[in-house]
Amino acid sequence: MDSIEQQNEDVNPRRERRPRVRKSVTAAIAEDVFSERYRAGSPLPRENDLCEIYGVSRTVIRESLKVLESKGLVRGKPRIGTSVCDRDDWNILDAEVLEWMGPYIKDFDLLGCVLEARRTIEPAAAEYAAERASTQEIADLDSAWRQMRDSAGDPEAFTDADVTFHAVLLKASHNQVFRRLLSAIHAALKYALHASNIAVESREDAVAVHGELVEALRLRNRAKARECANRMLDLAVRDLAAAEKVIGRTK
Repeated sequence: MDSIEQQNEDVNPRRERRPRVRKSVTAAIAEDVFSERYRAGSPLPRENDLCEIYGVSRTVIRESLKVLESKGLVRGKPRIGTSVCDRDDWNILDAEVLEWMGPYIKDFDLLGCVLEARRTIEPAAAEYAAERASTQEIADLDSAWRQMRDSAGDPEAFTDADVTFHAVLLKASHNQVFRRLLSAIHAALKYALHASNIAVESREDAVAVHGELVEALRLRNRAKARECANRMLDLAVRDLAAAEKVIGRTK
C-alpha cells in the first residue's frame, strides 16, 4: 500500500490502538512529544498529515496546536510550519502539562526538583509562620491537618488536604515571595504530594508530624516549627523513592 493512510501508519504505528476521535487530541500530540516521537527541534508533520494521524479535522488540529504553543511545547511560524520547542521552553509546572507528561515526568526529575524547592522554602516558611501566623491561619492549618488525619485511607482526599496544609503554611509565613512562589509551583506540588501519597502503604507518620507542626505554631515555637518542617521533608524523601518506583513501573 502506498496510500497516505499507509504512510501515516508507518509514522505512527500506534494509530490502530487509538480511537478515531480522541477525547483530547491535544493530550495525544503532547504525549507524542514527551515520548520523543516528535523530537525537540524537529518539525511536526504537516497539518493534513496530523489530521490523518489523529483522525480529526484541521480545525481541531489547529486548536490543539494553539494550546500546545501556549504551553511552550511547540512553535508555529508562517510558511514554515510547526516545530517542537526545546525542552527548556516547556512549561512543566503547568497542571495540564503535568497530566499529559504521565510516566515521562520521570525524565525531568520533576519530583526531585520540587523536593529541592521545598527543602529551601518550607523550613523557613514554618519558622516565620510560628512568629507571624494569625489565629485564623493556625485554625485553617489545624483544619487541614484534621482532614488529613480523617482521610488517611483515601489517597485522593488526603492529597487535597495535604496541598491545602502546605498552601496555608506558605501564606502564614507572610512572606510575599513565598506566597507568589506557591502560585508558580502549586500544580507541581500537588502532583508530587499525590505521587507520594499513592505510593506509600501508611500515611500515619505524615499525619503525626503535620500535627506537631500545628502545635509548634500554636506555641509560637520557631525552632520546633523548623524542625517539624525538616522532618516532613525527610519523610518526603522516603516517599519520593517509593513514588519513583511506581512511575518507573508504568513507563
